[in-house]
Amino acid sequence: MLIRHLRFFVTLAEEQHFGRAAEACNVTQPTLSQAIRKLEQDLDMVLILRGHRFLSLTPEGEKVLMWGRQILADFDSLRGDLNGRRTGGLTGLLRLGVIPAALPSVSFLSAQFSKDHPKAKIEVRSMSSRAIQKALETFSIDGGITYLDNEPLENIRRIPLYHERYVFACHRDHPLAQSCSVDWKVAAAQPLCLLSDDMQNRRILNDIAASAGVALRPQITCNTFLGIATHLQAGRWCAIVPHTFGFLFGPGNELVLRDMSSPARSQTLGLVLLNRALQSPMATALQAAARQIDIEAEFDATFRELVAEG
Repeated sequence: MLIRHLRFFVTLAEEQHFGRAAEACNVTQPTLSQAIRKLEQDLDMVLILRGHRFLSLTPEGEKVLMWGRQILADFDSLRGDLNGRRTGGLTGLLRLGVIPAALPSVSFLSAQFSKDHPKAKIEVRSMSSRAIQKALETFSIDGGITYLDNEPLENIRRIPLYHERYVFACHRDHPLAQSCSVDWKVAAAQPLCLLSDDMQNRRILNDIAASAGVALRPQITCNTFLGIATHLQAGRWCAIVPHTFGFLFGPGNELVLRDMSSPARSQTLGLVLLNRALQSPMATALQAAARQIDIEAEFDATFRELVAEG
């Protein structure tokens, strides 16, 4: 069995179209079809149901897809490990899945990883925690950053990075900008712009608000923090965001952040890797980089500076 035949099969299973799969593999469609048939002959089983087009995988094909992804990931890791030994460092692509709430933290991890492995490249993808779970299982990413305690992922290795707490964000002209802290009941009564309910951060906020005896009913919902930031800049709306976003707002901004009180809660965010006995070189290097940085201290210093200026 050739590795490239297995790679063709996995690509076809993902594309579910012979033409698109052939294009993705940079081969002709007859070449791809022949390779798939050779793989079926080697395994002595039918992997794909065909008509005039791709129909579906057989149950055996689904099993080969699961193993194929793992075999290809291990082969790529082997090649990366050998290349790293020859060139004196990692040279491949690090693929990171990051939940939107953790995007302010990823630059610290990227900086340390790039310092340790200057020849490697980094690809950061904004993903939900559920998408990170699936991407780890299918070897589509090398690691992720997500919540560790709330809605925890399965079959993963966890490396805590920092604790996220929640702050009230508003324009400098807002009356609550003069407060030292903001109660959840008071915050809930403001014209809010929050993340949509399909985001884990919003579900966390909903639970905290419920424990305070209130419900969050935002006037505007967004599926990105960029959308929330633009509405905050307009001055009409307020928001409840992770304190780490002080790193994005920065001193001198027209926005102010105030701690949320009654109740004050926090969540642990961290690096997640697929729980395997033998980690890929990228995953191993990523874990080493995570253990060298203190993201919590960086965020706390930025938040104190922002509050002092406000």
